Amino acid sequence: MIMDTLGHIDGFRAKWPFAARYARVNGWRMHYVDDGAGDPILLLHGNPTWGFLYRDVIPPLVNAGHRVIVPDMIGFGLSEKPAREQAHSLDGHIANLTGLVRQLDLRRLTVVCHDWGGPTGLGFAMSNPE
Repeated sequence: MIMDTLGHIDGFRAKWPFAARYARVNGWRMHYVDDGAGDPILLLHGNPTWGFLYRDVIPPLVNAGHRVIVPDMIGFGLSEKPAREQAHSLDGHIANLTGLVRQLDLRRLTVVCHDWGGPTGLGFAMSNPE
């Protein structure tokens, strides 16, 4: 399991002190960070990165009074890694993100997108204007 591997790398835990959380979305196991309280900010990574990209962004946002959610898209980071190519489509990523947002009942959501997270986040927003 990748978590066991990453947990043994010197210094990793100091750079990634966030509690691991998991949700089942569309049959996949998705890892995410959920830290803080207040209006939620969803940080979406690109390809080939994962939530680790935002490690220095999460604490200031939490300290500013926000709830910060950082998912690892399916196939990235600490989320499940399906071998089927169709599991990595844009529509699939949008559907998985939608499943996570609904499970967490996120409202008044600000979405921050990087790279491949852009089409994923914008596709999610277009499908979920509320």
